[in-house]
Amino acid sequence: MNKGYWIAIYKKIENQENLGNYGKKATQAIVAHGGKPLVRGGKYVTLEGNNIPRTVIWEFENYDAAVACYNSKEYQDAWALAKSTTFRDLEIVEGV
Repeated sequence: MNKGYWIAIYKKIENQENLGNYGKKATQAIVAHGGKPLVRGGKYVTLEGNNIPRTVIWEFENYDAAVACYNSKEYQDAWALAKSTTFRDLEIVEGV
């Protein structure tokens, strides 16, 4: 079975404290659902397109596990801490 991935492209972060609080709680929820961090910010260069201040990629055992994690109460409680001040695109993608 193919892995599942969360790919989050953060477009605008208005409150770093909210994002930090989200990150702590979200990490616990994601890890509890089997998520493994592959990319969490870090050094980057924009070669084409829009500058993105933060990119995050999580790997899951499969696509269904990634979707279940996102829909979990634990993750949604975490996201509630930042969603009014953090603007992102988030996709769940099945790997090859």
